Amino acid sequence: MRHFDVEMSDLQNNLLGMARLVQNMIKIATQELVERDTKLFDIVGSLEKEVNIQEIVIDDKCLKLIALNQPVGADLRFITSAMRINSDLERMGDEALNISRMALDLIKYPELKPLIDIPKMVEDVQNMILDCIKAFNTSDPDLALSVLDKDKEVDYLRDRVIEDIKGLILKFVDITIVQRAVDLMFIAKSIERLGDHATNISEDIIFMVHGKDIRHPRTLHIDEVL
Repeated sequence: MRHFDVEMSDLQNNLLGMARLVQNMIKIATQELVERDTKLFDIVGSLEKEVNIQEIVIDDKCLKLIALNQPVGADLRFITSAMRINSDLERMGDEALNISRMALDLIKYPELKPLIDIPKMVEDVQNMILDCIKAFNTSDPDLALSVLDKDKEVDYLRDRVIEDIKGLILKFVDITIVQRAVDLMFIAKSIERLGDHATNISEDIIFMVHGKDIRHPRTLHIDEVL
């Protein structure tokens, strides 16, 4: 096997490892929120540091692969897609840390309402991440495309969470209740952003396989480029 092929395989494995770190961050941050366990905040913070280190390592590998090998065609698309996926994964880690921080604040007070839609949002987002990483690993544009549809369910749940919380804000005047309600709204938004990043990764995979950019469906229909 050529040295270049070995380096490309290592790059792929690095991205898969980073994805697992991010998924673990999301899982633990949600567990912290649902179980009201303050000890989990430090674990999320430690994982976020690992994600940041991996982002730098992966970017460096990508730049060296381009500089030393001058790849073209599918190889170049793979590397440039890997750089964009790397960035989205790092931002997912940031969102998971945001969720963990807001959960830590919420835990100071009695539970505002049973958490039903937020854990469901997280489950949907985790499935999106699993599918888009699997699509990257197998160069499967159809699986990547299916992730785009799943984002609609996450958006729907986010809207439902926000509407529920608006009702709570109107019902109560206690400032601490309003603050908790706002924290939950921001958590819902962070989870929805995780879905957006999974969508970005899926679009990068479709670009990697087909060489077509579908990031702006309003101006270019997906079925026109596939």
